Amino acid sequence: MFALPRLVALALLTVYLVWGSTYFAIHVALTSFPPFMLMGTRFLAAGSLLFIFLKWRGKTNPTTKQWRDAGLVGSLILGGGMGLTSYAQQYISSGLTAVFIACSPFVLTLCVGMYGEWPNRREWMGILIGFAGALLLASGGDFSAKPIGIVALLGAIICWDLGSVLSQRKFSLAPGAMGFASEMLLGGVFLVVLGYLNGEHFVGTITPSAWFAWSYLVVAGSLGAFTAYMYLIATVPPALASSYSYVNPVIAVTLGVMFAGEKIGTRDIVAMTVILSSVLLITTARNRATKITK
Repeated sequence: MFALPRLVALALLTVYLVWGSTYFAIHVALTSFPPFMLMGTRFLAAGSLLFIFLKWRGKTNPTTKQWRDAGLVGSLILGGGMGLTSYAQQYISSGLTAVFIACSPFVLTLCVGMYGEWPNRREWMGILIGFAGALLLASGGDFSAKPIGIVALLGAIICWDLGSVLSQRKFSLAPGAMGFASEMLLGGVFLVVLGYLNGEHFVGTITPSAWFAWSYLVVAGSLGAFTAYMYLIATVPPALASSYSYVNPVIAVTLGVMFAGEKIGTRDIVAMTVILSSVLLITTARNRATKITK
């Protein structure tokens, strides 16, 4: 992908493709799962599977400090970011959700800027063009929302981006995949407790489609894409790591056309072209020999 190192390109493609499809999976799973419990059990399952696998491979446990930091990062990224997003989707339309998520690179850039690292001019152009493309792509959809949904989604974006930055510049997680496992485990616990305190409970039988969607979120969305995202945050410039927020709606639209018989118009094609142009700008904004490592 534009001469990126192979592992970086693979991580980007994983985040783009998988997270582009998880919006639909979350929508399906929410028919049987309450929002915080959905996200909590998802990450508890993924974190447990990864932790067991790593222990089987002989990896050492995180230290007390690393467990503490994993809990803080997990509470921000997963508890605040994923939990509030799932909660907000009950009260805000998908079109408006896409626009708000497209603000994430701005927030992440500001958070990183607090540590003295600001985007260059080409990255700023890519961020602005990507946001314009996401706005154009969502402009044909429904923009209805309740105030609680807007507040929850704003909180989700701030928690996600702040947690992403602090995980690399402030807190010390266990090295490699063990850090991801401990973060998902404690973030999952936080979400389950939050759901319990919010009065959530399961009503009726969980449908097969909801079970399948939940399983997809565990395996592809958490074990695959979330791990890839954490790798990107530690490896590439923030503008590139957060470019998924522009590309995911493109993937969602494409999947809708391919598998749900949805129609695509001239505006959609123009918007997707603009978004892909922004990704090209961001990808080529820095010298990969000095800014992106293998």
